Amino acid sequence: MTTVVLADDEVLLRKAMAALLPMEGDITVLAEAEDGDTAVDATLLHRPDVLVIDLEMPGTDGLGAVARIRRTLPAQVILMLTRHARPGVLRKALKLGVQGFVTKSAEPAHIAAVIAALHGGRRWIDPDVSALAVIDDCPLTDRELDALRVTGEGYSVVDIAARLHLAPGTVRNYLSSAMQKTQTQTRHEAARYAREHDWL
Repeated sequence: MTTVVLADDEVLLRKAMAALLPMEGDITVLAEAEDGDTAVDATLLHRPDVLVIDLEMPGTDGLGAVARIRRTLPAQVILMLTRHARPGVLRKALKLGVQGFVTKSAEPAHIAAVIAALHGGRRWIDPDVSALAVIDDCPLTDRELDALRVTGEGYSVVDIAARLHLAPGTVRNYLSSAMQKTQTQTRHEAARYAREHDWL
């Protein structure tokens, strides 16, 4: 028996997975979460064999949730669901120790098989996801990408600094460097440019 926590803000998809996964494999769904913060709480409370988490969620996204969970449960097995994994995001997730990536369009039987594989100590990256991972034409550093990612959420420089635990001046330097590299006039243009090039 493999226990899982399911975290996805798309209610219909999450409920479908919660119903179908136990039918496809020896899986018990311990809890469901609709956002990153709830995913962290549910994972720390239930300690599942595998956390199945969506990459893009409101508030704390999948990467942010994984980073927080890792601080308390460094060995937690994690399967990340994604619609289209951008290279930069995929690299960051791998650095955080995410063991598996599956596209959200995958069949429940495939997701169940990957959950079993991860629980057995293996790793899994869907081929169409891994193909994106080798495309590395991004000139921006991880910190510049972090600053642009938060910029894209509409935060001020001071707010970005607080969220990234950096000084406002440091954030301005990262944003300025990102604007130069992307040849844009504003940080919002730079963030949009980075998203259009699948760097975020």
